[in-house]
Amino acid sequence: MRDSIFSAVFGALSNEMRMSTTANNLANVNTTGYKKDECAFHDTFIRFAHDYVVDAKPYMRDKPLFPEADLMSRVRLSDQYTDLAQGSLQETGNPLDVAISGDGFFKAQVGDEQQLTRAGNFSVDQNGVLVTKQGYPVMVGGGSLAIPPDATNISIDSAGQISANGAVLGQLDIVDVDDKRALEKVGQNFMRIREDSGANEIPAENMTVEQGYLEKSNVEVVTEMVKMIETQRAFQSYQKIMTSTDQIDRRMIMTLGRSY
Repeated sequence: MRDSIFSAVFGALSNEMRMSTTANNLANVNTTGYKKDECAFHDTFIRFAHDYVVDAKPYMRDKPLFPEADLMSRVRLSDQYTDLAQGSLQETGNPLDVAISGDGFFKAQVGDEQQLTRAGNFSVDQNGVLVTKQGYPVMVGGGSLAIPPDATNISIDSAGQISANGAVLGQLDIVDVDDKRALEKVGQNFMRIREDSGANEIPAENMTVEQGYLEKSNVEVVTEMVKMIETQRAFQSYQKIMTSTDQIDRRMIMTLGRSY
């Protein structure tokens, strides 16, 4: 099989993954605190024996001793990462809606694990506990926070301290990560630190909590649509390469078969 078939197949598969990533970003354009995913590509070079000889020593002969370097490259999907850039803030007026301006993450108790999120659209469940949109307890002072049923005038200051009726109820657990590349998505708009990464949670310093606001997704619709069009055209080009190569092979086989 021709090398062009392999190159086209790998290129098509890589663009298929890129299309899935772009579609997922567009599907979450209205998800509070969502961080878009990006794809990175690199070329994998195939070297021949004579490619390692870089000095042809032309002073010994009139012609180079070795042929010119001949490199073949095939596209690979090298990395998929999350863009943690700040999303714009949207005013809601809801006292339980909070947004982080700057670095940091809210913490929530998801099952047996504490996970991180940028979504601050909180509410109070039937037991009076402050919870996320999915119903998981928000970490306040290392545990969950039960808001008194008669609580009024709930306020959250710039440091995340929650007060009601003039009394302090607790402070939101807002943390940062010393190596954000170690974060991985786990679904439902939550993240966690990979166990084998060696990264750790650190106090969030360069941040301000904004009450009555929500952080919007950092997905830009126009940019993602352009990526989708580019990916679709690239995929079609790879399909055409595979089809053309197959036609050439068929024609060559038929020609050789008639010759003998």
